[in-house]
Amino acid sequence: MSDKNVFDNAPDTLIIPALSPVYERFAQPLAWTVFRIAVGAILVLEGWPKILAPLGQVGFVEAMGFYPGWLWSPMLAIVQFFGGILLVFGLLTRPVALANGVMLGVTLYFHISHTFGHVFLTPEGVEALKAGSAFFTDAARFRLADGGAKFLELVQGKAEYASLYWMGGAFLYAAFGGGYFSLDRLLLKKLF
Repeated sequence: MSDKNVFDNAPDTLIIPALSPVYERFAQPLAWTVFRIAVGAILVLEGWPKILAPLGQVGFVEAMGFYPGWLWSPMLAIVQFFGGILLVFGLLTRPVALANGVMLGVTLYFHISHTFGHVFLTPEGVEALKAGSAFFTDAARFRLADGGAKFLELVQGKAEYASLYWMGGAFLYAAFGGGYFSLDRLLLKKLF
């Protein structure tokens, strides 16, 4: 392992040395901040329904083995929603990102171990679909012609990849902090 800083933009290490100040003063700070805001904003959006119904996840968290559900469900809402707000602003970035990374890791495990299944429709449902039932649009008939297997495969993949992506983003900020334009750095004058 090298002791060289991976974020080093020294001109002698770059193919186009003249870009060193662009990377140092513009590209890295902007990218780091924009991605932190995106990760936090997604957590806020996903956490808002849980804030509106803090006990709405009781059955879900207990099914995953987190007892008592009346405690874990509101904690999930708080970590996700308020943690997302703190992440957007880069305040207490590392602990908040770590908590959300762990939560998203549990979510990823859940999606991998509890798939959506192989089909939506029973053979009778497929026959009703083929009969041109007024209950189905053309798009539904197209997507569910195989009982929904391909559709569910896409949904399953998106659930797993989204959890993996946002978990990776959260752990990135847990490891490296809020970055250049964060309240940790601007107000606290230190990285958490």
